[in-house]
Amino acid sequence: MGWMERVTGLFVQTAVNVWRNKLRSFLTMFGIAWGIVSLVLMSALCDGFRQGQRKNMAQIGDNIVFLFGGRTQMHAGGQRAGRRIFLNERDVRALREQCPLLETVSGELRSEAVAAGSAFNSGRFTVIGVSPEYLKLRNLPVETGRQVQGPDVAEGRRVCVLGASVKKQLFEERRALGERVSIAGYPYTVIGAMGKKSQNSSYDGWDNEKILIPVSSLRRDRPPYAEAVTEGRLDAILYRPVSVREWKPARMQAQKVLGRLHGFDPKDEGALGIWDMIEGAELFDKVFDATEIFLAVVALVTLTLGGVGVTNTMMMAVAERTHEIGIKKALGATRRRILLDFFLEGLVLALLSGLVGTAAVWTLASVVNALPMPAMFAGLPIQLNTALIAIAALGSVAVLAALPPAWRAARLTPIDALRFER
Repeated sequence: MGWMERVTGLFVQTAVNVWRNKLRSFLTMFGIAWGIVSLVLMSALCDGFRQGQRKNMAQIGDNIVFLFGGRTQMHAGGQRAGRRIFLNERDVRALREQCPLLETVSGELRSEAVAAGSAFNSGRFTVIGVSPEYLKLRNLPVETGRQVQGPDVAEGRRVCVLGASVKKQLFEERRALGERVSIAGYPYTVIGAMGKKSQNSSYDGWDNEKILIPVSSLRRDRPPYAEAVTEGRLDAILYRPVSVREWKPARMQAQKVLGRLHGFDPKDEGALGIWDMIEGAELFDKVFDATEIFLAVVALVTLTLGGVGVTNTMMMAVAERTHEIGIKKALGATRRRILLDFFLEGLVLALLSGLVGTAAVWTLASVVNALPMPAMFAGLPIQLNTALIAIAALGSVAVLAALPPAWRAARLTPIDALRFER
C-alpha cells in the first residue's frame, strides 16, 4: 500500500508540475502578446481618429484659410480703434499680385434664404457665387453634369449646380440636368448636381443645401446687400498657401497687404476674423501625438511586465532543470552552450508571444476596417513605422528577459548542479 501511495503521489506531483509549467508559459505569452496588441492598437486608434478628423475637415477644403472682416482693436495710421473692416474684390486682386506665398486666392459671396423653385416644388436655400478659383479651394465635387466654369462667370450666365438636398426637394427622383429652375425670380438652367456629402462641421451651412451659380450672376440678380454691387464687397476671402510649412509667413503676408489697404496694424487681432484650417490641423496633430505617446508608454509597461514573466518562467525552468544542466556539463557541454540553449529558449518564447499578438491585432484591425466607419473615425490603419517600433520593443524585451536565467544556468558547475538536485 505504501508503494502504491508513493507512485500515485509521484504521478500527481508530475502532472501538477506539467500543468503548472504550461499555465505559467501561457500567462507569460499572454502578457507579451497583450503588450504588442496594446502598443500597435493604441497607435492605430490614434491614427484612425487623426485621419478621420482630416477627412472630415477635407469636406470643406484642403489646407485653406478663411479671412473675414472684423473690427479694429488698435489705433493705426491716425485712425481710431473700433472701425469695421469690410473685404472686397480689390483685396482679392491685391493678394494675388502681392503675396507670392499664396497659391490660390478667391472671394466668397453668398445670399441666404433665396427663393428657388422648379415645376414640381420650391423652397428657400443658400446661394453661393462661385468662380474657378473658388472651386479650386472648396471641396464641391459634381456627381452628374459639370461645374461652373470660367466662361460662365465671364459672361454672367444663368446656370446653376444643385446640392443633393436641393435637388431632392425640387425634383425628387426626377432628372434635373438641363431643366429650368427659378432663382430669385430669374430662370436658371441646371448644369450639374452635387453628390450627397456627409458633414458634421461647417462655417456657412451644409453643402447639400446650397445652390452654386456664377459669382457675377449672383452679384447681378440677387446681391445680398447693395455694397456687393457698388463696392464689390465680399463675405470672406479664401486662400491656400504655396507650402503648408510656410503657413505662418503666408498669413502674415496676407495681413500686411490687407492692413495697408484698410489702414490697420497687421498685428491687430480684431481687424480680421481668421479660420486657419492648417493651424487647426496642426493643433489636432499635437493632441493626437501626445495621446499616442501616453498610450504607447502604457503599452510598453505592459510589454515590460510580460518580459518580467518570461524571466520568472525561465528562472523556474533553470531551477527545475538543474540536474539536467549538471548532466550536460558532466558530458562536456560548455558554459557558452548552456547559455545559448536557455537564451534561445527564452527568446523563442517571447518572439512566439509577439507573433501571436501581432496576428491578433492584424486580424482585429481587418475586421474593424471592414465595418462602416463614422464621420470622425477612419478605422485602424496599422502603420509600418508602428509595426517596426513594436518589433524593436519586443526584441529588446525578449533579449533582456532571456539573459538573466540563461546566465544563471551557465554559471552552475556540474557538482553544484547534481548536488542541488539531490
